[in-house]
This record gives sequence, structure tokens and C-alpha cells, in this order.
Amino acid sequence: MTGVTATVVRLKLSLVRNGLRGSGGRRAAFAVSAVVALLFAALQLLGFAMLRGNPHADAVAVLAAAVLALGWAVMPLFFPSGDETLDPTRLVLLPLRPRPLVRALLAASLVGIGPLFTLLVLAGCVLSVAHGAAGYATAVVALALALLSCVALARVVATANVRLLTSRRGRDLAVLSGLVIAVGAQLVNFGAQQLGSAGLGRLDPVADVLRWLPPASAVGAVHSVSEGSYGTGAAQLLLAAAAPTLLLGAWARGLTRLMTAPDGSTLQPADTGERPPGGPVRLLPPGRTGTVMERGLRYVWRDPKTKAAWVTSLAIGLIVPVFNAVQGTGSVYFACFAAGMLGIQMYNQFGQDTSAFWMVAMTIASPRDAYVELRGRALALLVITLPYAALVTVLTTALLGDWGRLPEVLGLSFALLGAMLATGAWASARFPYSIPQEGHKNVAPGQAGLAWISIFGGMIAAALLCAPVITLTIWLNVSAGGDAWSWVLLPVGAAYGALITWAGLRLAAPRTSARLPEILGAVSRG
Repeated sequence: MTGVTATVVRLKLSLVRNGLRGSGGRRAAFAVSAVVALLFAALQLLGFAMLRGNPHADAVAVLAAAVLALGWAVMPLFFPSGDETLDPTRLVLLPLRPRPLVRALLAASLVGIGPLFTLLVLAGCVLSVAHGAAGYATAVVALALALLSCVALARVVATANVRLLTSRRGRDLAVLSGLVIAVGAQLVNFGAQQLGSAGLGRLDPVADVLRWLPPASAVGAVHSVSEGSYGTGAAQLLLAAAAPTLLLGAWARGLTRLMTAPDGSTLQPADTGERPPGGPVRLLPPGRTGTVMERGLRYVWRDPKTKAAWVTSLAIGLIVPVFNAVQGTGSVYFACFAAGMLGIQMYNQFGQDTSAFWMVAMTIASPRDAYVELRGRALALLVITLPYAALVTVLTTALLGDWGRLPEVLGLSFALLGAMLATGAWASARFPYSIPQEGHKNVAPGQAGLAWISIFGGMIAAALLCAPVITLTIWLNVSAGGDAWSWVLLPVGAAYGALITWAGLRLAAPRTSARLPEILGAVSRG
């Protein structure tokens, strides 16, 4: 090991060791995550060993290798702070050439729980398809090539996007990790159900393509050689060897460009003077209502905590009804889940402002001012929630083919959304709490009880407020000839939702105006 490589590897170990000092909780979390990851990898290795002799073992192994490579490619985008050595800009001022630096950083990348986990899973992949002396010899080479391809792929992606990832907008990419995990979990669940009913043979067409794409081609080479197809195995192994070679070359060029080219994000744009508002902003109503709406929509787009909450609600509101409909186990009424998830965003409206709420409080001098403020916030939510709830309802109805229930489900969704806006406005004034801007906590210490009362109490109240529309829906479904009048639920639900929203804002406005000092104190904590 050269001097530069040894130094960078020791630096990686020092970063890991120093990060665990002085915090028992951090050490415990690291130990638990390491044990869980390695235990899961060991179980995967055992599972692949049990697949030996199965006619579809090669398809499973090839697909697993491809999924591992995909994970290594996208993880740097979602978790850029997970490995400090992923940021080569920290080494820009050192007298290091790109190629020695590539070797050093590659060696450092092989140190950690992630590479060990990948090594164990890949070992299971190649062992499940290896047979005979030639197969095992190929498996050793394939294992090394596949691991190098995964690590090099992650490095290329991280280097190409390092300046984006270390910026505020780049860190906001981590918000999408929740969406990826939620969608991925549902896809895995759906795929497992399909495999359980149709068998592993469903994987063969996909595996036939992936076995020619690195690093999955390395596993394909082991299977081909074990089956006596030496020419095919040699071609697949050549592809597997070409991948890390090309990736390392691309990485070296990326490092050269990164360490010699100026950072464009530090260049100030030319001052072109104040520009009048354009785009969708021009469509907002004039006065305070439009200003409040624009501020709320900017929070959704720019504030990481607010964006995370919206992304999660949008994802779950779509995943639950749609995936249940695709699996054939859903109901068209599951579409109301979208309105419910998005309606939660109305709760704790003032806590989203944190300590900056004092500037809003200075503009509220009467219940009328409070009403206009709350109305603007509710309208900002409706700009997103109304079309989204309608889209999810139509999509769920189309998947189930139950078009006759579309009007009543839309009416129920609009009524539920209106009820949640009403109770959310009242709960925001009665049970405000602070949202810490740093870390992953969404409630300041000591205010968890307020958050539970605000959200879950408001949801129960919203369900009770929807009772008239729910009762009408049930009556029309059980009565003779009621289906002919089910279309009435759409205008009734929309009108009821608008009425209950107006009433909720009217009731919340005087309380907001009267409790401004208490609200300001509550949301400024943490």
C-alpha cells in the first residue's frame, strides 16, 4: 500500500473513530446498525446457499447484483453526508495528482459496513451459481470485479454531483429518500406477492437482459462457466472487467475537472435590477391573501422540513390507494387517504414559521387580520391538495374500474379535506408547537404531548365533522334506487367542505388574535 493510500485509509478510520467519541448514543446506534446490517447480509448469504440447485437461482442472483449496484449509484445522492471522504473538494489544496488520489479514495471506500455488507451479498450471489473448479475460480474474479464496480459507480456519481450535494439544494435531495423508500417498499411487497403466486420463473426474462449488464454480468459469467458455456462466460467476464476500468477512468477525469475548474456557484450573477413577479405568482389574488399564499408555497418549495412533510404526504397519499388497487385488494374509498394525508399539513401552521412568526404576529391586530392570514394559508394548501386529491381519486377509480362511485368518493374527499382544514386552523391556534430546524426531530423537547393532541385530536374531530356526508353516502348505498342519486354527493361534499372550512377559519381567527403571545412563545422554542 503506497503512502498516499495508507494515509487516506487511516484518515477514513480516524473519521469513523472520532465520530463515535463523546456520544454513547451515537456509538450504540453505530453498533446496532452494524450488527443489523451484517446479520441481514449473513441471512442473505445463507438464503443464496439454500438456492443452490434451484433452476432459477441464476435469475435471483443476477437480479440481486443489479439491485446492489443501483443502490450504490443512488445512495450518494440521498445521503451525501454519510461518508466524509465522498467529498474530494476537501483535498483540493493538497499536492495530490488525480490518479494516486483515485487509488487512495478507492481503498478508503472499501473500508466500512457498506462494502462488507455488499461483499457478503455478492459472495452469496456467486456461490449460488458456481459449480466445478472453473466456476469457483471465475467466482473469485467475479466477486472482486462486482465489488469494485459498485464502489467505483458510487464514487463517479458522488464526484460528478459533489458541489450540488454540498449545497442547500443538494441536501434537499435527502428529502426524496423517504419517497424512494416508501415506493420501494411497496414495489418489493408487490413483487413478492407476484413471485409467491407465479414462482421465480417470472424473473427469467429480466435476468436474461441484466446478465449482460455490469456488474450483474459478473454473476452471469460464473453461471455460464459453471454450465460449460466458456465463450459466453468469457464475454460476460470481459464486460464485468471493462466496467470498473471505465468507471475509474471517468472518476479520474471528474476529479481532475473538480480540482482545477472554478466553482460556478461562488460567482455572483449580474445585477439586473428588481424584476416584477411573473409566472404562477401573477395568478394569486391581490392583497394580504395573495402574499400569504405565496409565502406558504415558498415554504413548501424551499424549507427542508416543510418540503419533507409534503413529499411524505404526497407519496403515501398516492401509494396506499393505488398499490392496493393494483394488487386487487383495495377499495375506491381508499382514495380519501390522499385528502386526509394532505389535510394534515394544515395543522401547526404557525409552528412552521418557527421564531420568524413574530414578523407575522406584528401584522395581526384584529380577528379580521387573523382570519385573512388563516384564509391565505388554507388557500395555499388547496392549490396543491384539491387537484392532487382529485387526481388520486380518478386514478384509483380507473384502476378498479368502478366509475359509478367516482362522484361520491370525490365528494367525500372534498368534505374530509374541508373538515381537516377547519380543525387544523383551530388546532394551530389552540395547540401550537415548535419544529426544530436542525436534526431530524419534528417536535421540540417537551412539546410532544401538544403535537399528539393537535394532530390526532384534530383528525378525530375532522372525522366527526364529516359524519353528515358519510351518513348520506351510506344511506344512498343501502337504499333502493340510491345509486341513481349518488352523483349528488359530489356537489354536496364540495359545498359542505367549503362551508365547514369557512366556519373553522371564523372560529379560529378570534382565538389566534387573542393568543398571539402564547403562540409566539410556543413556536419559538427549540
